[in-house]
Amino acid sequence: MDALRAFVTVVDAGGFTAAADRLGRTQSAVSMKIKRLEELLERRLLDRSSRALSLTPAGERLMGHARRLLALNDETVAFLLAPDAEGQLRFGVAEYFAPEHLPMILARFRRAYPRVRLDVQVGLSSDLVRDMDAGALDLVIAKRDEGSARGRVLWREPVVWVAASDWVDEPGTPLPLCLLPSPCIYRARAAEGLERTGRPWRTVYTSGSITAVRAAVLAGLGVTTLGVASLVPGLRVLSPEEGFPTPDPVDIAVFGEERARHGLARPLVEFLVREVQALLAPAGLAAVA
Repeated sequence: MDALRAFVTVVDAGGFTAAADRLGRTQSAVSMKIKRLEELLERRLLDRSSRALSLTPAGERLMGHARRLLALNDETVAFLLAPDAEGQLRFGVAEYFAPEHLPMILARFRRAYPRVRLDVQVGLSSDLVRDMDAGALDLVIAKRDEGSARGRVLWREPVVWVAASDWVDEPGTPLPLCLLPSPCIYRARAAEGLERTGRPWRTVYTSGSITAVRAAVLAGLGVTTLGVASLVPGLRVLSPEEGFPTPDPVDIAVFGEERARHGLARPLVEFLVREVQALLAPAGLAAVA
């Protein structure tokens, strides 16, 4: 199981050095685990010929099975520990993630696991992952950048165009947008859609807070793209028939599961996934096995 965890961590981290840091092992120890796994399977799993590490066809086939085996192992450990799990878990969660519902979900987790000291930090996805890499957080749930192999995808959240319920479009004029600062996947989704339709646009409001951007939209300053978890009364979803093509969904992933060796991460992740699936199922949330 340790060899499989090393294999998955090397891929998620993008290299042996970063994987060793995450696992609390030396680089040579991690390399040896991968070598022994390859010898056992009689297959090369990683292509080390180029500067960027990549999976071989055999590695691609193994990856899905390895993640499921590790998940089952961690779930078993978590089951045996819960509800007697105790200790501190420093948890970072992106503000995009169900901002109205997150406090209630975390309160239910505290009641289910009263001996876990949960230290929650809410922020931008990029900031949270950076803090985790610096050792300030144990676990992060945030959006995953396109093309990234880091983290384990938990679900795919639909993204929609929204405006205030009484907002009226003015065709032929640049579309007023309320946006998060770059780099931001929601901002990118907005630009991609308008590029496809050829609609000119201008930024009228920028904030690093999803709550502030949403408030600007509710005030009628402009429109934006949001994940369905961030919808609130007073917002109207804009349809393709109105000239707003449906954006691609966003991957929400968990980062740092391998850091929490004390077994606290898995109960929290599974609890949050179940709660969010129940919350967003009517909106079309797609869970990832």
